[in-house]
Amino acid sequence: MNRTAPRQNAIVVAPGRGTYNREELGYLARHHGHRADMLARFDCYRMTQGQAMVSELDGAARFSGLTHTRGDNASALIHACAYADFLAIDRNRFDILGVTGNSMGWYIALACAGALDLMGGLEVVNTMGTLMHDHMIGGQLIYPFVDEDWRLIPGERARIEAQLAAIDARPGHMLALSIDLGGMLVIAGNEAGLAAFEAGMPVVQKRFPMRLPGHAGFHTRLQAPVAAEGRARLGAGLFGQPGMPLVDGRGAIWRPRSTDTGALRDYTLGHQVIQPYDFATAIRVTAREFMPDVFIVLGPGTTLGGAVAQSLLAANWRGLAGKAAFKAAQDAAALVLSMGMADQRTMVTG
Repeated sequence: MNRTAPRQNAIVVAPGRGTYNREELGYLARHHGHRADMLARFDCYRMTQGQAMVSELDGAARFSGLTHTRGDNASALIHACAYADFLAIDRNRFDILGVTGNSMGWYIALACAGALDLMGGLEVVNTMGTLMHDHMIGGQLIYPFVDEDWRLIPGERARIEAQLAAIDARPGHMLALSIDLGGMLVIAGNEAGLAAFEAGMPVVQKRFPMRLPGHAGFHTRLQAPVAAEGRARLGAGLFGQPGMPLVDGRGAIWRPRSTDTGALRDYTLGHQVIQPYDFATAIRVTAREFMPDVFIVLGPGTTLGGAVAQSLLAANWRGLAGKAAFKAAQDAAALVLSMGMADQRTMVTG
């Protein structure tokens, strides 16, 4: 984009867990070294919690899956990257109409929208990520219900959901929908439930069902103890009025000057933790209610852009159908800009 290009209306999408991997090592140093004051405050908070500093994790000599992807580290690291990316969006080029996020990205969205202040955002993310890691209840895997061209496979979603229900009904098994990603379902459960699903479903696209390492059984009843402890630790005073609309994991819109902040906290530390997160609905609502020109996906990572695209296709956005059609439209005029991708990042930051 050049400086004479017209302003665009944008929806910002915050990423969740699993987006800071080997390729992202050094992300903060590469893109946000000038935000030393903010990172110093984040580091100081982490030190008071007896945890590794965010700058230390990002500046490690090599990536370690055991260190960088564990919940108490990954949550704060991803939050710092994504929030700094939000601050880097060129406001002379983009009018931000609203913010949403995927899973843990809801906490980041709260901070971007101003419903949590700078340190409140880190406190919520860090507390919940640490609790998830400390309890480590259950796990997750992912399975598609679209083909490799992102087209719905007739009856596939119903077949998957029937399998979930059948396995969940078995003694000693727990299995449930965790996240609707538009063309894929993230499924959570205990080890018996996950193993039964893996044994009972065919391998598709040479890699699914795919376990998500280091992930707990997010957004299911398994996380009730985490939700309860989160409510005990995170007070109502952390939550304020958002400065821009927020769209949550049900598709509900929280608007400036009219948000019940108590209800916002209740949702964030209740429903959002123990009930399925409908990311596809959140994207559909933002597309239809705000009619943005573009979706800006905050870094780190490059995987969430595909889920946004699949969610838009599921919503029949602009009449697009299939991966090829979406890519052709994207090439003609960017519909999704991922800040984790170098070429697209420059289009967002100027």
